Amino acid sequence: MEAEFATASDGTLRLTRLDGTGSGDPETALPLVELTALGHGSGWSGPRFTGTAFGSRLAYRRHHADRHGGWERLTVELHGPATGLTVFVELSSPAGIPVLRSRVRLRNDGDEPLVVQSVSSLLFAGLPSPDLLDVHRARNDWLAECRWYAEPLRGTVADINVHAHQHDSRAALTLTGRGSWPTDGHLAMGALTRRDDGRAWLWQIESPAGWRWDLGEHAGGTYLALNGPTDAEHQWRVRLAPGEEFTTVPAVLAPGAGFDAALGALTSYRRLVRRPHSDHDRLPVVFNDYMNTLMGDPTTAKLLPLIDAAADAGAEYFCIDSGWYDDTADGGWWNSVGAWEPSVRRFPGGGIRVVLDRIRERAMVPGLWLEPEVIGVDSPFAATLPPEAFFMRDGVRLTEQGRHQLDLRHPAARAHLDRTVDRIVGEWGVGYLKLDYNIVVDPGTCGPDDLAPGAGLLGHAHAYLDWLSGLLDRYPHLVIENCASGGMRMDGATLAVTQLQSTSDQQDPLRYPPISAAAPTGVPPEQGAVWAYPQPEFDDDLIRFTLGGALLGRIHLSGHLNRMSQAQLRLVRDAVDVYKAIRTDLAEALPFWPIGLPGWTDEWLALGMRVSDGRTTYLSVWRRGGVAELTLPVGHLTGRAAHAEILHPTDDSVGTAVWDGDAVRVSVPRAPGVVLVRLTVES
Repeated sequence: MEAEFATASDGTLRLTRLDGTGSGDPETALPLVELTALGHGSGWSGPRFTGTAFGSRLAYRRHHADRHGGWERLTVELHGPATGLTVFVELSSPAGIPVLRSRVRLRNDGDEPLVVQSVSSLLFAGLPSPDLLDVHRARNDWLAECRWYAEPLRGTVADINVHAHQHDSRAALTLTGRGSWPTDGHLAMGALTRRDDGRAWLWQIESPAGWRWDLGEHAGGTYLALNGPTDAEHQWRVRLAPGEEFTTVPAVLAPGAGFDAALGALTSYRRLVRRPHSDHDRLPVVFNDYMNTLMGDPTTAKLLPLIDAAADAGAEYFCIDSGWYDDTADGGWWNSVGAWEPSVRRFPGGGIRVVLDRIRERAMVPGLWLEPEVIGVDSPFAATLPPEAFFMRDGVRLTEQGRHQLDLRHPAARAHLDRTVDRIVGEWGVGYLKLDYNIVVDPGTCGPDDLAPGAGLLGHAHAYLDWLSGLLDRYPHLVIENCASGGMRMDGATLAVTQLQSTSDQQDPLRYPPISAAAPTGVPPEQGAVWAYPQPEFDDDLIRFTLGGALLGRIHLSGHLNRMSQAQLRLVRDAVDVYKAIRTDLAEALPFWPIGLPGWTDEWLALGMRVSDGRTTYLSVWRRGGVAELTLPVGHLTGRAAHAEILHPTDDSVGTAVWDGDAVRVSVPRAPGVVLVRLTVES
């Protein structure tokens, strides 16, 4: 990764070339940082956060470069003499991984307060003309996550004949995420690809609460601006008193020869920056009792046979999902959560510890579901915790779906959750927490020290991640699954702390494949929890289908295994055994999509994993309809002798796979059907 900088005639530093892309001319590039602040305005009117008044006033002062811990780092210092604002642009790139990471630190060295309304995390204006580019986004809706779509950039940014107007277009293609579900609507990422040669630029914004990116035309090329929350779209502002600092959320840009190559670099980066944990190497099989099984209605009588069946199937963790704290007769626990004490009614004769002990007796690690950030309006903790421990607006405590939202910046809120986890993990010996979050607060809270609700929300979100880090410091072997109604919190900041990510709440096994096939775009495959919920009423093909779809992710078993026949259980055990045989490879494999990213209604879908040994490649291929045979190109193996074998299903009647030197021909005679193929290069 090479980056070139030059100082323009106005004294501002510009990023003029990145990884061979760019004009090299500082006069046609954009300033290294753009920001807006009250009393200063923008440089022109329009929806962009480029061309700001501040951007042209931040003169280059000095820079410092070093190498540390396998990272190349460059810190550029800029200064605005009129306001005294000093800006530090912190750029870094890990050795061997072609990505650029950027964040910006502001320090008010002036004599007066400064209210900042937006500040870019990363800005680059050297991309090709919009005429050449397609822009890619990933819709991310409840039950329909990771749905990528593309369109020409010119479809939004029209050619206005810049030469006639002597001015760039003011149009911009803009995407934002807001509220306490940062990936509700879209993933916090995007991509550009050239239509002529396929070259790609992929990015992500690592914000747990509010983000924006936009693309537009500048000096005949395309600019990319990556921001955290802004005043205009997230009600975010920060007041910097003299001497105070603020640091933006990080943003990452990964160029590559194509989308798959850029995503591979981003995957390697994601693995590098996340918190080290043994779970990322071991990849144990998790059974969760919720999906299409107990559905929030666990009892001792229901759980004990399910625990035995899960252990027999090869599960290594057993997570009791929601409802374990519900002592009501009608299941009306939603508005009363917060104490997180086990139900006496559900677990008579020894309580929940009998169930947890049974899980350990069957050589599995016990887990529990928890929704830590909410307190039900009918919970006693709604009255006993101080008002400042909750989200507030205009002096009114926020209520959403019968819940109040805790503010983890307040010591009482954090102490309450610490006591809860110390009891569950420290006393009960639970080793797995599924942390869910089923409300969304938009735009945030105004605590005593908050200038705007968006700033309060971002402050809470960072405090929540700090709290999670504290848990893992105290309990290093604890495994945390991140969930927010599935994938509504699938952001880079949270994934860098937690070990697993729920990919969806989708209950239909026929609609899950496009989610599981595309999930590695948002999360490394070994962190992406994919449901596999075989049922005794399924025929054998559907059992194989729901199991096979999870084998290149992180398999999360569910289903009424205790009601299955021995023949059906054998199908489950066979799939789990296959997963255990390949999971070491998955922990460092890079994803690719031989027939392109999946469409929601595609009849055929495919996900590949390229192992770093250079010899092994895995392909999951789904058929939901259409013709019975498909040819899948595998570019990195073109022209090489390789052997194709089907690992799952083990029944020879469900499909074939043949390597012809350039591609693999897969036959799946019945739909729905799935095959897991291993391609091994012959020596």
